[in-house]
Amino acid sequence: MAQDMTKGKPAKLIISFAIPLLIGNVFQQVYNMVDTFIVGRTLGVNALASLGATGSLMFLILGFVQGTTSGLAIPIAQKFGAKDYRGLRRSFAANIIVGILVSIGLTIFSLMIVKQLLHIMKTPPEIIEQSIAYIQVIFAGIPIILLFNVGMNTLRSLGDSKKPLIFLMITSLLNIILDIVLIVHFNMGVVGAAYATIASILVATIANFIYIFRSVPILLPRREDWKLTHKELKEHVRIGLPMGIQTSIIAVGSVSVQIALNGLGPNAIAAYTAAQKIDQVGIMILMSFGITMATYIGQNYGAHRYERMWEGVTSCIKISVSISIIMGIIFILLAEQLILLFVGNAAVEVIHFGREYFYCVAGFYSLLSLLFIYRSTLQGLGQTFVPTLAGFMELAMRILAAFVLVRYIGFKGVALSSPLAWFGANIPLIYTFYLTKKRINRNRQQYS
Repeated sequence: MAQDMTKGKPAKLIISFAIPLLIGNVFQQVYNMVDTFIVGRTLGVNALASLGATGSLMFLILGFVQGTTSGLAIPIAQKFGAKDYRGLRRSFAANIIVGILVSIGLTIFSLMIVKQLLHIMKTPPEIIEQSIAYIQVIFAGIPIILLFNVGMNTLRSLGDSKKPLIFLMITSLLNIILDIVLIVHFNMGVVGAAYATIASILVATIANFIYIFRSVPILLPRREDWKLTHKELKEHVRIGLPMGIQTSIIAVGSVSVQIALNGLGPNAIAAYTAAQKIDQVGIMILMSFGITMATYIGQNYGAHRYERMWEGVTSCIKISVSISIIMGIIFILLAEQLILLFVGNAAVEVIHFGREYFYCVAGFYSLLSLLFIYRSTLQGLGQTFVPTLAGFMELAMRILAAFVLVRYIGFKGVALSSPLAWFGANIPLIYTFYLTKKRINRNRQQYS
């Protein structure tokens, strides 16, 4: 059900929209943790490390998919807020067309470079064949993943965060079942985990689009809506591709960190993999508020409700930062027990590395909270340059950690790459937000 976020109390709207997102994202990460648990406990540390070695490369490619589809949904939110239903239909058609074209090119490109990149990243020889086999299946499914994200982000841009939760739950539950069947019963190894992921996303994608075409008539393009102008396509590409590039820029930094991590051996990789699965639960909770703000700002900007935008940003910061502090304390206190879930008592060095990770990272979640809110707010306003600049700041900080800190403090340098990246990205984002706010308020006074 579409929700108009231009009316009602901002804090209440933000919380009601964010909660299904939060549940869905956490549910998805819990499934990822179960996926990692099954691989680590049934196939061993090397198999777990082989999944971990592909993490930054997957972030590089699939992050582009997620960023692009999030950007493509912003014009939908703006047109829905402005009550421009013809523009809404044409925007949805543009999403599908651009999404299909991007997915075809990205699939071909990623499958061509995957082996070379894993070698360039110095993936340890004892795990590289498993890593290649796993990630090739994932990248072959990019069109499915992209269309899944188009459908999910379209519903969210209309203020509906509950239906995407249902589709995420379908994906996650089906993935867990298929993991057990393919890995445990059919002995397919890490490739079984990849097939389980793509198959479950395919089912959820079909269900998602059936729902849209049956239950969201305001989105359904008419015959003439598919005849898009160059200007319309350019507007979607202008917002969508830079957001994809932003995520990929950040991912290049993660690749740099992965190269440094690979030099520390399979135990360090396994610890980082396990710690990041837990860490991602916290990140997804905070990301939920970022996604909320992109929709909230997009709708209110389209409706010219500017004071309401600033009120929403303030409310969201208070809520999200409070959660980030509580979450950081919990992760620090339970660090060792959380790592034990994945590797058992015997992997002493893995447990030690995992504990170090949380001691370095969890206290800085408030920085990440602000990053998500300010970046999504600027994106909801249709801005692309500064969020991209923030991505370059993240890249610079992660490279600093990978090639300087790791040399002197080892695994701690890998862990500190994230807090450093969050700090660096916040500098241009926060400055630009307040500059933009001042400019919009000044323009309102001039024309009022």
